[in-house]
Amino acid sequence: MSTLPACPECSSEFTYEDGGLYICPECAHEWSAQAAADSGADGAKVYRDAVGNVLQDGDTVTVIKDLKLKGSGGVVKVGTKVKNIRLVDSDHDIDCKIDGFGAMSLKSEFVKKV
Repeated sequence: MSTLPACPECSSEFTYEDGGLYICPECAHEWSAQAAADSGADGAKVYRDAVGNVLQDGDTVTVIKDLKLKGSGGVVKVGTKVKNIRLVDSDHDIDCKIDGFGAMSLKSEFVKKV
């Protein structure tokens, strides 16, 4: 017995195949079998910097904008190099240590890969 993927729109289990398409009888959503195979192959989130480069753990990035730090009154200046970043799944995508400031979290939209 083959198992068909659940509907990506409503998560219904009652999908059926018609030619090269999958169809959901509950919400009438149709999608191609090729698209279902492509989306299932790579479920990991892709992190990108401000210019669209793909980021990975251990990359070195530079800050592209002055960032004010909450609570300490300091500022991380433009061009500050951050080495050995770690990507995390939260609203601030990058955990890192910045010399002179210590451990902090950054958003990937404010950095550029070196």
